[in-house]
Amino acid sequence: MAPVPSDLRPVVISGPSGVGKGTLYKLLLERHPSLFATSVSHTTRSPRPGEKEGVDYYYISMAEFEKMIADNAFVENAKFGDNRYGTSKMTIENLTKSGRVVVLDIEMEGVKQIKKSSIEARFVFISPPSMSILESRLRGRGTEKEESIQKRLAQAENEMAYSKTPNAHDLIIVNDDLEKAYQDLESFIFKKRTQDQEAGDASSAGVSVQD
Repeated sequence: MAPVPSDLRPVVISGPSGVGKGTLYKLLLERHPSLFATSVSHTTRSPRPGEKEGVDYYYISMAEFEKMIADNAFVENAKFGDNRYGTSKMTIENLTKSGRVVVLDIEMEGVKQIKKSSIEARFVFISPPSMSILESRLRGRGTEKEESIQKRLAQAENEMAYSKTPNAHDLIIVNDDLEKAYQDLESFIFKKRTQDQEAGDASSAGVSVQD
């Protein structure tokens, strides 16, 4: 069994749709339920059947959401369609104070926002072995129309390009084999702080670990 993480900074996991990042962070939560937590986001949309307040989302009005933006209460927020979604700083801070590592599944623009925020986090990018394999995975779902697939592939190209930006992420994991990718992720989370401390907290000196 892996030791308790000494580094409680949130872990931000990003990557193209269909790359398997959701599967990876869910495995992390399933295998270490007492050590990791996900942050419940705020949204202006209405609850869907079966969804619960404080479990799936915090459901608030547009006016409340905009006030939180004005108060700089979000570490990142975005608009999809007519609805807004955001991750609050307080939610992350409270979970961290409880001794758990917060794991966030965030898209590219959200990553950029978090990097500009007051929240100190670790950034992991999950990459597909190739764009052709990613396309095969998206088509294999059998749930989306061609237009949607093309939009996701175009966005994936943007995210792949951003992942090559120096210091954009602390670690890039190619998800070619799920269990190996998981072990790489788990190893990074549990060992990163120890390595930093031995190097005199290299992270504060602007040193990142990129594979």
